[in-house]
Amino acid sequence: MQKISLLGAAALLAIAPATSPVTAMPPPLPEVEGRDAATLRAEMESGRIYEGLTALVYLDRIGRIDDHGPKLDAVIATMPQADLNAEGKRLHDERIAGKARGPLHGIPILLKDNIEAAGPLPTTAGSLALKDNVTNRDAPIVARLRDAGAIILGKTNLSEWANIRSDNSTSGWSAVGGLTKNPHALDRNSCGSSSGSAAAVAASLAPLAIGTETDGSITCPAGVNGIVGFKPSVGLVSRTHIVPISHSQDTAGPMTLTVRDAAAVMSVIAGSDPADPATAEADARKADYVAALSPDALKGKRIGVMRDRVGDRVGDRADVTALFDAALKQMEGLGATLVEIADSRKGNEGLGAAEFEILLTELKADMATYLGSLPNANAPRSLADVIAFNKANPDELKWFGQDIFELAETKGGLDSPAYRAAREKAVRLAGPEGIDRLLKTHDVDLLVGVTNGPAWVSDLVNGDGYTSPGTSQLPAVAGYPHLTVPMGAVEGLPIGLSFIGAKWSDAAILAAGYAYEQASRKRVAPTYRASVTP
Repeated sequence: MQKISLLGAAALLAIAPATSPVTAMPPPLPEVEGRDAATLRAEMESGRIYEGLTALVYLDRIGRIDDHGPKLDAVIATMPQADLNAEGKRLHDERIAGKARGPLHGIPILLKDNIEAAGPLPTTAGSLALKDNVTNRDAPIVARLRDAGAIILGKTNLSEWANIRSDNSTSGWSAVGGLTKNPHALDRNSCGSSSGSAAAVAASLAPLAIGTETDGSITCPAGVNGIVGFKPSVGLVSRTHIVPISHSQDTAGPMTLTVRDAAAVMSVIAGSDPADPATAEADARKADYVAALSPDALKGKRIGVMRDRVGDRVGDRADVTALFDAALKQMEGLGATLVEIADSRKGNEGLGAAEFEILLTELKADMATYLGSLPNANAPRSLADVIAFNKANPDELKWFGQDIFELAETKGGLDSPAYRAAREKAVRLAGPEGIDRLLKTHDVDLLVGVTNGPAWVSDLVNGDGYTSPGTSQLPAVAGYPHLTVPMGAVEGLPIGLSFIGAKWSDAAILAAGYAYEQASRKRVAPTYRASVTP
């Protein structure tokens, strides 16, 4: 694992170019705390800050906040300092030559550590079984980011194996990276599985990150850490060279400080990939998601309010309900018509069991395909190999077991009758008889709900303290877009507002969330306090 050194202001300035092309003076150290990518881009375009120096300032901030100080353990590893410096200088020269590549030019970005990137860093999925998994391959979405001028800063921690190993896991923990802390209160959980990506963005360890979701793994961490998270329609973004769980539900997506930044990332990473058949329609479906944003996007829209799902994550909490009611009133003030939905669960009986059968069966099959593609001759080649490795390595099973892995290993193949029946049932219940039914029956354009309750206290002994998924399951199983935007906080712990729509309505969902965000401005800065209680 690449260790981070504390660089300090003097060392950073020593690395920077001697003078700024605009001021003919040494460039100032960029202020990055709380800065979104759009703000950084504007400052780069004006010449006030320098691309390479910006990446190194984030590197130094990771050392100070993630490895020391609050010690969030949100970042597993960073790219070598020399490589970041060289890449920043190259991109700076391109900008000076008038060859800037777009809104991500020179912007540092972190990748969840189940996403491959060419270079010296392994892709571990948080597991010691993959600690030497240096593939030197760029996942197609990473290649797209590089082509757009983004600087790959490093890898973020995650719930090990994307939180599919055990039913008694603690979100945000991995054997490689330890336990990711929530920057709003260090004893609180950061949710899973894209915990490190969310905590890193909230703490300004990078302005952008990529997470992945199978069911709730982008939206829950984003909501709990008080940032924007977007799970796109499955099939809009390539999954090639990403450690899998389920080809039916897996997708990567942006985790950012603002909806505009999420839209900018989506405009880059969306697109077809011949190696991923699910993305066959992506080129035809993708859009300029930034251009589609408008502060008036909610005007005239009919919004279905999933009131009956508020209690799934939060119980009967008046404080969370008050935030939700305030958000609804805000959207009404923006010209939306609210339609209360009291029956969003109607016809969903059996959805959870069907989804679980899909995840178990596809985990076994998809993991074999991925592991079989690894260039390292010593890598595990199957789920059975990983199970055996874990049994032989006590550090892996110190806090919780691998009951889900072991259950998945008993499943048949993708042609088994049980799997086929579950797949048909789940897709039907979540899509045509789920989200599509709600949209049509209530004559609404999109659905909204509460993403999460206040973050729970992390407990490695007893596991997670949250209840079953609320708003995440229907869009996850159906493969439909789901956006979460900060809605405020309870005792300083962020709460997210979910926007959900039909398949391929990604641009409309981002626009709706943007309109709310611009009017509400509810994101709160982390305080790094030890706990919520005095």
